[in-house]
Amino acid sequence: MKKISNKAAQLIVAHVNDTHSYFEPTSLQLSLEINGEKLSPYVSAGGFARIATRLEQLKQDAKRMQKGFLFLHSGDCFQGTLYFSLFKGRANADLLNALNPHAMTLGNHELDMGNEPVGQFVNSINFPLLAGNWDLTNELSGKEYPLKGKPNVLDYDSASGTAKWITHLVNEEPIAIFGLSIDKMADIANPDSDTPFVNATETARKTVELIRSNGINKIILLSHLGYEGDLQLAEDVEGISLIVGGHSHRLQGDFDDIGLGKDDEYGIKVNDTHIVQSGCHALTLGHCAIYFDEHGKVTSFQGRNELLLGRRLFLNADMSETGDDEHHEVACEYLNAHQGVVVCKKDPTLTDLLRNKYQNKVRELQQKVIAKAEANLYHTRIPDEKGPSIVAPLVAESFYYCMKQLGHDVDFAIHNAGGVRKGIEIGELTVADIAGKLLPFAVPIGVYQITGRVLQLTLEGAINNAINNGFQGTGSGSYPYVYNLKFDYHADKPAGERISELYLRNTNGEWNAVESDKVYRGTSSAYTMKGKEGYEALLEVVGENKVSNLSMADCFIKLLSEHPQKLTSANIQFG
Repeated sequence: MKKISNKAAQLIVAHVNDTHSYFEPTSLQLSLEINGEKLSPYVSAGGFARIATRLEQLKQDAKRMQKGFLFLHSGDCFQGTLYFSLFKGRANADLLNALNPHAMTLGNHELDMGNEPVGQFVNSINFPLLAGNWDLTNELSGKEYPLKGKPNVLDYDSASGTAKWITHLVNEEPIAIFGLSIDKMADIANPDSDTPFVNATETARKTVELIRSNGINKIILLSHLGYEGDLQLAEDVEGISLIVGGHSHRLQGDFDDIGLGKDDEYGIKVNDTHIVQSGCHALTLGHCAIYFDEHGKVTSFQGRNELLLGRRLFLNADMSETGDDEHHEVACEYLNAHQGVVVCKKDPTLTDLLRNKYQNKVRELQQKVIAKAEANLYHTRIPDEKGPSIVAPLVAESFYYCMKQLGHDVDFAIHNAGGVRKGIEIGELTVADIAGKLLPFAVPIGVYQITGRVLQLTLEGAINNAINNGFQGTGSGSYPYVYNLKFDYHADKPAGERISELYLRNTNGEWNAVESDKVYRGTSSAYTMKGKEGYEALLEVVGENKVSNLSMADCFIKLLSEHPQKLTSANIQFG
């Protein structure tokens, strides 16, 4: 073991997690009881500009007390709002750079659309991305945005079986920080197949041993394993001083008296490891003051999560009318004195960055009309007395249309009903309507090859799951809507025989029976392609799947932008 004369160290650690592109403040409703009267005011909560203000205050506190300071992000900055739907990771890179974290760990939602958006993100950020159990060793060459070898990506070291780490000095005393993500990443996200994730617990154990062999005894894990995963890791691996976690959106602390519930105490201790997590959606900021003795043991730990609020209370969700009677004035005083609340102004520099670079563009896109519906276009998950969804087949068609434009010779498209969140109302349809309301999940679209028999089983499995035919399914959202296919489903027939009259439309518009042993090319969302919720048969692919960098909303926006007549009743097709 390398000899280092370790000494005590004090620092303040500030942290956020699962911010999910919530750059602007959120209209949040509280529940208070003031002088015997119940109030449910709305408040302007969180947002990156308030986080920036509070961070600067904490940084100055640390400087005044001659303590070190760290600001960490525990992953999942992608997804969540129009800012991601419209700009993908570009807005996150700019806004996080403005907050200037010392490090961020990789969340599962960063990989919803494969590696490429992460590669673009990494090229733009000014801080390290800790991904200590992501094995980039065999990443294929020739990618436009490679991750292997990037100096600000601290990935898995396959030679030693450890996570790469950064070292933060506090009065010349080293503190090691490494990051881990969910090791079953391929089950819930879409990492490229050449960059797998390895076991988090074994990686943590070997990493702690290697860090200590280098003479560093103060270790912080920046985790996106989930709260239960953090608790278990602290049980299984010794030597980690602090776990700063994410993924589970857990708001540690007691916020029951303002209507936000009560959870484990902030900084819950398992063995000798403190574990913190700070809610989600940029509403809150956690921070703790830690004292390490010379042996690396945490001998003093104090901290809390703070809900960051504006100074006014409102009577309505759009925050257009303030509550200024006596009860609301007392409520303001109550919140000002609450230990879990900090009333703070928005940082002007970050406010200007958001407004000038992205907010105005979002507002423009909210006004950008790309098509007009002549009538209300119905959406339902399972066909009912009003008929099937009109919208879902159009969305499926957009997948087919865009994959064709990318050069994929696809034959059909399938989309699960739950991927569409609402119908289309008569009148104008904007980009923001699609990306923010109709198809809000930025899930990528991919292509695959399957036999006719697998196609038949896929459709049957999805419907069986949706209507609980033969087993308890996971919900009606699995119901399949299609483009270029038509079929009959017979609920009373034996399993495996419920799809009949399965036909595929060719490029000449002719319908031909699907042959069991013939290979066909399909397109669906990456979520469906993972075999979730009744689509297990889709795992029986021929060759390898390919996932594009186009989301559901991207495809639908492109189709309607180039063919707005698709929303007119005369042009709506089924199957």
